Amino acid sequence: MIGFLSQSNLVLADDTYTYTQNFQNKTSTLSGKSVQSSMYFVKMDYWDVKKATFNLNYQVSQLSSRQNSDITVSVNGVKFDSFRPKDETGFQSQQIEIPLNLLKGSNKIQINGQILNQDGDKDYQLQQTPANWLTIKKGSNINFEYTLKQAENTLHSFYHHFSGEDTVTSQHSKIVTANNPTGDELTASMIALSGESRVITTDNDQVHVLKMNDMNAQKDDYLMVVAKYNKLPADLKKQVSRKEIENKAVIKTYYADNRYYLIITAETGALLKKAARFVANEELMNETDKAVEEVDNSTDTFTSILHDNGHYKLTSSEDNIQGAGHRESSYFITLPNDHTNIDGSLIKLKFRYSKNLNFNRALATVYVNNTIVGSKKLTAAKADGDTLTINVPRGITLGNSFQVRVAFDLEMLDQNTSDNSDTPWAQVEPQSSIYVKSERSNDLLFSNYPTLFINNQSYDNIAVIVPKKLDNYDFSTLTNIFNLIGNFSKGNTGDIQFYTKEPSKSVLRNSNVIVVGTPKTNSFIRTLNSKLYFKYSKNFDRIVSNEKLSIEKDYGKTIGTDQLLRSPYNDKKGLLVVTGPSSKATYFASTQINFQKNIQQYNGDAIIVDSNNAHYSYRFKKNKAIDKSLETKNFISRNSQLMIYLGFAIIVLIMIGVGVFLTIRKQGINNGGNKSGE
Repeated sequence: MIGFLSQSNLVLADDTYTYTQNFQNKTSTLSGKSVQSSMYFVKMDYWDVKKATFNLNYQVSQLSSRQNSDITVSVNGVKFDSFRPKDETGFQSQQIEIPLNLLKGSNKIQINGQILNQDGDKDYQLQQTPANWLTIKKGSNINFEYTLKQAENTLHSFYHHFSGEDTVTSQHSKIVTANNPTGDELTASMIALSGESRVITTDNDQVHVLKMNDMNAQKDDYLMVVAKYNKLPADLKKQVSRKEIENKAVIKTYYADNRYYLIITAETGALLKKAARFVANEELMNETDKAVEEVDNSTDTFTSILHDNGHYKLTSSEDNIQGAGHRESSYFITLPNDHTNIDGSLIKLKFRYSKNLNFNRALATVYVNNTIVGSKKLTAAKADGDTLTINVPRGITLGNSFQVRVAFDLEMLDQNTSDNSDTPWAQVEPQSSIYVKSERSNDLLFSNYPTLFINNQSYDNIAVIVPKKLDNYDFSTLTNIFNLIGNFSKGNTGDIQFYTKEPSKSVLRNSNVIVVGTPKTNSFIRTLNSKLYFKYSKNFDRIVSNEKLSIEKDYGKTIGTDQLLRSPYNDKKGLLVVTGPSSKATYFASTQINFQKNIQQYNGDAIIVDSNNAHYSYRFKKNKAIDKSLETKNFISRNSQLMIYLGFAIIVLIMIGVGVFLTIRKQGINNGGNKSGE
């Protein structure tokens, strides 16, 4: 079992901070006398850690011997603490202080347990049964106490502080743009936001985009200011001379009064967007150890993307599994978010193991998620280099991320050998991989959002139409929308553009379109009203009833809606409308499309959210395919063998039919000849 970090908390006490990183693992049970679980956590490079505590919530079998069972904890492969479960039932908590010298930037914490069950009052059961188990409860965490290292006057240092989990959680990271932003300034701001949401690991926190009048800069704020040069506040404008921005954009740090600014500015919208793509590139920002970066039309800002052609390595280095008994190692695989797997995937496992095993009972087993896909008996002859190739069974849905588990049963010849002995071992080699056969998802539903607006892991020609004047709710709405889009897009190279009025027919025809606002602030919504699933009344002050939902007239003035339509300008493109009678109601609607955990609830094409945060999903369109011709091609591709068999069957039937016809015809001729002879 592997856990990743989830919700975090930050508390300030004088100059010492505390920060808790929760593991994202669900409550789960490990079965066997010898069990092992791995979880991961990170330490920010600008923390001076004073204390790190592992808080483990767990439960062991009620039948286990508290005197003979034990649990051992290691960090980055070094064991540092062992303890026995308390003599009590139910969930228990154990606080374990981690030696600071074991901590790195990225850390792996491992729990090894020996759970032995009591047999009467004297002896202890040596045979493994289903009653040998350890459950690790959701909510186990790492708590840090630390002081902050001041940000250095470089893009690299600012970026690390700005993107840090503690900075984001405490809402000290902010993106600021002009009070009345142009379409280009909004585009640049949302490109910057997408780049941040791409690297943020928490699933409850996001960086907010604000206008300058509302940024309310406080102590320890990290402010990314994205605006044209003539829109910069006076104090920031003084930090960049007009000569510096001649035919180029400038990205520059400026620190004053315990506030940290990254100024992103240019005279033209095109160069401002170019600079925003630089900031949205994690590699470039990490590599820039200077206070000023200039960006011109020739600057390469694109994000590198690994083209693996469907092949994913299970591990980048040798993965060692030690100890007798049942041992497992887990690997998470993530597909490009705009793809989904189809039948035809293949796992190739390369591994080695010790020669002192009981090879009558030694086994390697591979799981995909919780489904066994294949096993192989281990042999002494292949101990120095064994392989296992398995076809993933047809019909298994992998999703965009899934887990491959490799389990080894390493039983010793000597039954008296301790299960915790490191003598038996296995090793998964870095040549191990999975080939995932996949295709781009073709569903125009929220189950495929926002990936239907993403192609080649970046924006797929997105045109965003917003009100000309944006209030605070509008900025929050856009933050929610592009937090999720950025979280799904891995690159910054796709086309995206904001418009404060209706764009040309050519733009609408060639774009996936997002429309945000109220009928009063965005006239384009009035234009689209007849196409909406949830329509507005004639005077556009409320949403009215339809065949799916009866809406009381006052209630209709308070609800917001997300609607995923087939674009009326191009039936192979998507149209997302986030709207409500007020900007507040529109914001309510956007709260369901801001994080993956929220959007995963919905598989229809319309969402209603009211002021009490009650939300409902509906399905209107009968044909969910974005591209109907692609749906036909995919059906033929998925059923190619069946089509071949059907083709052969048709040919055989035709041949039989021709044969019968010729036979009947021949008999008819012969009968005719006999009659003539008579």
